Amino acid sequence: MSSWVGASSSSSPWPLRTSSSSSSSSSSYPSKFFKFHSCPPPPSPPPPFRPLCLAQSNHVGSDFKFVLHDALDSSGILTSHARDAREGFCSQIGKMSDIERQTSISINRRVDLGKTALYIAAEDDSLVSHSSVPLPVDAFISRFDDLSMDYCSHYNSSLKSSPERLLESLENYLYIHKGFRRTNARHLLETRALYLHSVLTHRSGSTAMLSLIYSEILKMLRLWGLLDFDVEIFFPHDPHSLPRGYPKKKSKESDHAHIMTSQALLVEILSNLKDAFWPFQHDQSGNLFLRAARAANFIDASNVDEDSGFQLASAKAAQHRLDRGVWTSVNFGDMRRALSACERLILLEADSKELRDYSILLYHCGFYEQSLEFLKLYQDTKTRPQLRRSSNSSTNLEEDAVEKLMIRLKLILMEDGWSRPSYVRNFLGNSSDPW
Repeated sequence: MSSWVGASSSSSPWPLRTSSSSSSSSSSYPSKFFKFHSCPPPPSPPPPFRPLCLAQSNHVGSDFKFVLHDALDSSGILTSHARDAREGFCSQIGKMSDIERQTSISINRRVDLGKTALYIAAEDDSLVSHSSVPLPVDAFISRFDDLSMDYCSHYNSSLKSSPERLLESLENYLYIHKGFRRTNARHLLETRALYLHSVLTHRSGSTAMLSLIYSEILKMLRLWGLLDFDVEIFFPHDPHSLPRGYPKKKSKESDHAHIMTSQALLVEILSNLKDAFWPFQHDQSGNLFLRAARAANFIDASNVDEDSGFQLASAKAAQHRLDRGVWTSVNFGDMRRALSACERLILLEADSKELRDYSILLYHCGFYEQSLEFLKLYQDTKTRPQLRRSSNSSTNLEEDAVEKLMIRLKLILMEDGWSRPSYVRNFLGNSSDPW
């Protein structure tokens, strides 16, 4: 598996693997499903603390691959633009040291978060549009220059006033003059609020996107020498408030829970996408993994208090759609973008549970061998003392589903003469987009 870790890997939650661990298990599938190298190393020599791409490292096997791009290629869908965007994403997160990951987005200096978010949007745009033209990342980056210059022309006097007055004028400019507003994406018709290029165009976005735009304008003002004090951005956790800036020297201890770091922002962006495009949308009982596990009959419905006949029927209907190769529609998720979000969260090393969630999506896609490999990697992380979690009813339910998934995958792979389901080839290649 290609993944990023800091130069000092002792704190990484991801166990090291050897190339022999997966080479023997991948031989039964055609090689075209295993060509994808998730993130080539950045072109320039890595500076101190720069993460290393494990696909090019001697520490782990280079043949543990993600599935999405190669599966699309095998269906006749070109993924060159998606791969370029993924490479751009990896080149940016490759600049994040352990310290940089915990640095506030308004103080971050090394990682271009705006460009990183646009690479996320560019990959997903390529996956769903099949366009021969990539999303113009640089053109949207220039919009931050335009916004910053426009702010300066309208509020020039505020640049010489107090820090509080300057930040107040910036918020008036963003939320009143330019009309940026907060929205929450509840289904596929609203997911443009989760992509930076769409938010810059339509001025309606998630809290993470508005916080990012706020921080990018602050960055431009700092580069131009117009901002001579450190700013923190208050990231609201309630359903309605907008991100607000305040001088860092006036921060309080109670503000720490609302400070968005570089790592946390990218995890928030990708987690929002994962949640929006996860299949089995009508089943709202439990987390995403439990919904997928329930659709695969890994959970006894009698053990779930909030299950209803409607939710169970919807989950089964969603699985039936997947079985027929219909992988995206309003309120039923989008397997391509769910897989893409999972792969990038794994690259960010956000949480070892991302390995588990990716595994169960691969199971639903019929990629049983790859699903088993990622599930084994998740199981390996649980053996590390620092990652052991407290036990509760929800955790027990999840781990029981993991064990059932592991058993079923092993039984499938042990069966003589098993063949790939016929729908796998067109599972990701179907072009029945709802728009």
